[in-house]
Amino acid sequence: MSVIMDKNIVVTGSLAFDFIMDFPGVFADHIDPSKLHVLNISFLVDSLKKERGGNSANIAYTLSLLGMKTAILSNAGDDFSGYAKFLTENRINIDNINIISGESTATAIIMTDRSDNQISAFYPGAMKANPDLSLGNLKIPADFVVITPDVPEAMTKFATECQQMQLPYLFDPGMQLPRLSDAQLRLGIKGAQILIGNDYEMGIIKKRLFLTELDLLNEVKVLITTLGEKGSIIQTKNQEYTVAALKPDQALDPTGAGDGYRAGFLTGYLNELDLKTCGQMGSVAACYAIEKYGTSNHKFSRDDFRKRYDDNFIEELDDKI
Repeated sequence: MSVIMDKNIVVTGSLAFDFIMDFPGVFADHIDPSKLHVLNISFLVDSLKKERGGNSANIAYTLSLLGMKTAILSNAGDDFSGYAKFLTENRINIDNINIISGESTATAIIMTDRSDNQISAFYPGAMKANPDLSLGNLKIPADFVVITPDVPEAMTKFATECQQMQLPYLFDPGMQLPRLSDAQLRLGIKGAQILIGNDYEMGIIKKRLFLTELDLLNEVKVLITTLGEKGSIIQTKNQEYTVAALKPDQALDPTGAGDGYRAGFLTGYLNELDLKTCGQMGSVAACYAIEKYGTSNHKFSRDDFRKRYDDNFIEELDDKI
């Protein structure tokens, strides 16, 4: 099976510049749990790098490496021209990225300790205008939509439009869980074909909405729980697969690994491969991301990807992608 080149994937969510810092210690060694109510702490870091980021671009980038036709729906600021050039050079459609004059592109500040724990801050910048965007105004038709963390009103709007337009979508509330109301969260999940989150996020979703795992599986076709270095669990009403995480050649930066996983999984899913293979493709893509600093500095050809997949899993990918 070759890649279905005529399927257009539209990825919504943040476009951002990431400032990534490495702390050589462990955060927990410097935080007194009994003093959290008066927390005032500073960490001396070893490195600082400015990278391209944002969930929408991270996912779109790896999808493009895998040969999928991808477009981004988001807003950016006056400082976006260099990033726009990068996306275009990597065959990502930017016709639906609007530039907000007088505003900066969203900015993430991410500090990682030696145990891969992270402390982050995020300024939305031009992303604050994302609720003004609409899937109904796309300059290309969408066959599948990826709804990633965004301004909550934008996430709700895109989910509603997908339901009204009968567009299949993946819902990824992620870091916006604290800001999404229960009603917004329910709406996004209700119409989703795929719901994805890490084990902590899934626990929060179940607790806040008083839902069991079975309840979630009655709402969505596919439920994916990522477990970091322990891999992922992929579930439907009738199936469950545990997928191993690949061991990277060198673990330089976990930032973007989850977005890589999503792109790898979706490439398999939209090519109608079995769910276990899709999850394993997600693991391979995540591994490439971990091995480079930043979220879009990894590179591979489809031949490279197939070989790495075949070297690590019993079921060969062959020419399926």
